[in-house]
Amino acid sequence: MSSSEVDRQSLAATDVRLTDDSLCVELSDGRTISAPLVWYPRLSRATPRERKHWRLIGRGLGVHWPDLDEDVSVANLLAGKRSGESQQSFERWLAGRSKKTSRPRRAKT
Repeated sequence: MSSSEVDRQSLAATDVRLTDDSLCVELSDGRTISAPLVWYPRLSRATPRERKHWRLIGRGLGVHWPDLDEDVSVANLLAGKRSGESQQSFERWLAGRSKKTSRPRRAKT
C-alpha cells in the first residue's frame, strides 16, 4: 500500500461549505479541498436549504445530503472524481423532484 493510500484513508471531513459554484470540504489535517459544484448535479440543482442539510458519515470519510440522497466521499474528492451517477438516474431523480413541487397544496381549514 502506498503512502498516499494511507493518507487518504486517515483523512476525514470536519466541515462542509457550498458556494454558488463549489463544494468545499475542510479536512482533519487542516486542508480545505474544493470541487466544481457541476460535478455533483444533485447538489447543483439543490435549494439553499437542501444544501445546508448535510451530515458526516463514516466518521468523516464522506458527506451525506439526506434530502437529495447524495453522498460524496473524501477519497473521491481527493482523487478528483466527479459524481458517478448516470444521466438516466439523474433524469429520474429530476422527474421525481418535479412531481413533488408541482403537487397542488391543500388549503388550510
